[in-house]
Amino acid sequence: MTELAEAGIPVTVTCRVLKLARQPYYRWLRNPVTQSEVVQAYRANALFDAHRDDPEFGHRLLVDEARQAGQSMADRTAWRICTSNGWWSVFGKKRGKNGKRPGPPAHDDLVHRDFTALRRPNALWLSDITEHATSEGKLYLCAIKDVYSGRIVGYSISDRMKSSLAVDALSSAVARRRIDGTHVAGCVVHTDRGSQFRSRKFLAALRRHDLVGSMGQVASAGDNAAMESFFALLQKNVLDRKRWATRDDLRLAVITWIERTYHRRRRQTRLGRLTPIEYEAIMTTQVALAA
Repeated sequence: MTELAEAGIPVTVTCRVLKLARQPYYRWLRNPVTQSEVVQAYRANALFDAHRDDPEFGHRLLVDEARQAGQSMADRTAWRICTSNGWWSVFGKKRGKNGKRPGPPAHDDLVHRDFTALRRPNALWLSDITEHATSEGKLYLCAIKDVYSGRIVGYSISDRMKSSLAVDALSSAVARRRIDGTHVAGCVVHTDRGSQFRSRKFLAALRRHDLVGSMGQVASAGDNAAMESFFALLQKNVLDRKRWATRDDLRLAVITWIERTYHRRRRQTRLGRLTPIEYEAIMTTQVALAA
């Protein structure tokens, strides 16, 4: 508008054509937006995008994501922006008298503690996340278990508990079952109400693979007991066996135990003293012969 005014076009005419009021324009001329305010706005946008994708992150993790997006700032600056906008980590700020309030379920509970999907593979998958400390920091594991055979059909390991951890585990499970030649469409994926499983990325992945989401009740470990039993075995046989120096050491130990020991050497009573791999191989052959 300033350029048009210098060219001889009155501000009144320009405002009328653009359907703008003159007073706000004149107020802006008296107090224009400063460069620091522009920088602040870009930083706030980067922090908000990171908070929307991973609501469990505190301001220190959000500032790392903002830096990767090209908006560098001090931790104190990120804290001030997040505080003024109320962008709290779902794990870091108490709500209500009893502390943290769980988020709303994204799905109904379709399982109701009935972990007996023994008729066919890919009828019911269970998923959860566990963590363990190393000298370098924590390592997170998201695993997906097929109740049919007890096999861990997919998993993802990372040094950050982001929504991508759950999405990668789900993608791993779908890819493995495709290699096995089985169909996953219609499979129920039962989880707790963790923010990773309620994230828009995870919900989109469920829809993309034609899977059905299910979530347990609040503060009820029994709703995912079959998955917790696997993590208890992992804790006893791997995680607590020694102090882990690096994340890579622990990552390799977890993968080795799952693929070599749990899948191929650990026999389960409910499977007729067969391992998960043996059980699936025998049952698949019998189904093929019956067909």
